[in-house]
Amino acid sequence: MRVALFCHDKPDALQVRLDNRTAHLTYIEDTGVVEMAGPLLNPEGAMCGSLVILSVDSLAQAHEWAAADPYAKAGLFASVTISEWKKVIG
Repeated sequence: MRVALFCHDKPDALQVRLDNRTAHLTYIEDTGVVEMAGPLLNPEGAMCGSLVILSVDSLAQAHEWAAADPYAKAGLFASVTISEWKKVIG
């Protein structure tokens, strides 16, 4: 199943994101369940969140993945929404 994670950073948390970016990208590579991902941008073009599409067996696995993400462990996110997602185009 595919699952979408919409993660919104806490205000003024860009440095937390930058400090943990390498660990986050390594985690994505090592876990092998991320189909696509990228940062959300604010009107000024600065990173302010993440959109991650996972290919997992269950919503529980998606929640476990999200909780173990170095960004989450660093307290970067103000909110995370996890939802099953169906790819239709692309």
